[in-house]
Amino acid sequence: MHPRVVFGFDMETDIGSWTPFYEGLVHGTPRILDVLAKHDISATFFFTGDAARRYPRIVKQVDRAGHEVGCHTLYHETIGDELFSIPGIKPMLPEECYHRIKVATQWVRQALGKQIVSFRAPRLWGSTGMVNALEDLGFVADASYPLYFYEKRLVPYHPNCKDWTREGRMRIVEIPNFADMTITSKDPYGRDRDQWPLFRTEGAEASMAHIDAMLRFYERKRLPAVLCFYFHPWEFYEMPQGLIHFGEGSVRPDPFIVKNCGKVAAKELDRLVVRLKERGADFLSARDLARQF
Repeated sequence: MHPRVVFGFDMETDIGSWTPFYEGLVHGTPRILDVLAKHDISATFFFTGDAARRYPRIVKQVDRAGHEVGCHTLYHETIGDELFSIPGIKPMLPEECYHRIKVATQWVRQALGKQIVSFRAPRLWGSTGMVNALEDLGFVADASYPLYFYEKRLVPYHPNCKDWTREGRMRIVEIPNFADMTITSKDPYGRDRDQWPLFRTEGAEASMAHIDAMLRFYERKRLPAVLCFYFHPWEFYEMPQGLIHFGEGSVRPDPFIVKNCGKVAAKELDRLVVRLKERGADFLSARDLARQF
């Protein structure tokens, strides 16, 4: 079995929605590009509109390196259905979805100078309204489906316009994000099946144990193995520990969120690529994978 692998990097502020800084985007992206270039593999970089507008040189750097540039909303806002509660994070209204994605796409396209056709929702929180908006805006790939939560769609599919988690006849291709469905979840939302940030907190070998289990799972079910992963540039630059102050207050991320960010993460990403190649993996952009379905 030769798995098809999509590496997706969500180009956002440091530590997701918890800070307004872009240190990881600026300093972590070159480390990512070095690993990808070393192994001659392709990936997709999903930029928020704000990140692309502030740092068009990073967008162009990614493009010059031969990778796909996609969209990741405007400001890393929740554009889809809320799967579980996060303090201070609430989803946009459904009627806001189309306009915000349209503006985000315009900002990324202005920085890139060409059409954007792939998307990923922050936190993998998608929705039917979001997918319909993407279809109307000409997107061909959406890498938002959280397999750990919905559980059903094991391979890329064309979603239903009335329920994005079901198969249908839309043009856009929905790409499930990797989760280990061979384990019994102890989390009410299935989050312990999710792959992130295992490669960094426990290492590439720990990730590969779950990947190998799923490869055997796909083989037993006679399904094509498609493995879509998500990472962030801030994971590849040393993040501050403890309280992080900005504006009128401070936040303290849970320790695992920032554990081993920087050189350790880059080293483990390199190991992950090596192990995946040993399994015969083909690395594709989200756009190119969608063309195969």
